[in-house]
Amino acid sequence: MSNTTLEKLQARFNPDAAKGMHEVFQFHFSDAGSHYLVIDDGSLDVHEGEHDDPSVSLSMSTDTLKGIMSGDINGMTAFMTGKLKATGNVMLATKLTSLFPN
Repeated sequence: MSNTTLEKLQARFNPDAAKGMHEVFQFHFSDAGSHYLVIDDGSLDVHEGEHDDPSVSLSMSTDTLKGIMSGDINGMTAFMTGKLKATGNVMLATKLTSLFPN
């Protein structure tokens, strides 16, 4: 995952949508390694590598993430067609667009 993508996520982060949340989103990118986001009651920390106990793990390409975040790709469609794989609390993945609005 490029620093630009990480910076865009941090710039788009909506702390109000994350109030009361204590979750870890693990991303495994087929083309850019692993990163995880720690959301803790309105704050966001981005880390490289793997978390020991993520709330949800998402596997995809960086292009799929960009498409989902921009609204060009429907997250549910990506999941159903195998472009996105999720384990753990899969329903948390549906909150990504409210946490990182356009």
